[in-house]
Amino acid sequence: MFLNALATFREALGDDHLIVAKVLTNLATLYREQGRYTDAEPATKHALAIRRHALGAGHPDIAHSLGVLARLYHEQGRYADAEPLYERALAITEKGNYIRSYPKCPCDRVLGE
Repeated sequence: MFLNALATFREALGDDHLIVAKVLTNLATLYREQGRYTDAEPATKHALAIRRHALGAGHPDIAHSLGVLARLYHEQGRYADAEPLYERALAITEKGNYIRSYPKCPCDRVLGE
């Protein structure tokens, strides 16, 4: 279902639309939950790239995308890769005071802060 939606949105809106990023994130989450980490990583990275280009590096959606990628690495035991992503995501949410108003990033829980 996600693959069909992804193809439809890419055709209608282009490869770099924010809706495509949302579908990619959902697809990546499904892959992660299935243990398909090698499929999840490129989808997650592409969604992050789309959001960075469209929204800028300090937007709360970037923090969310960084958290999704960090969680993927965390679940694979790639802690050295996950930690800086969690820290960047947390910095974005703290700088913009998004933790209360936009609680998408679980970084503070993972980092124990």
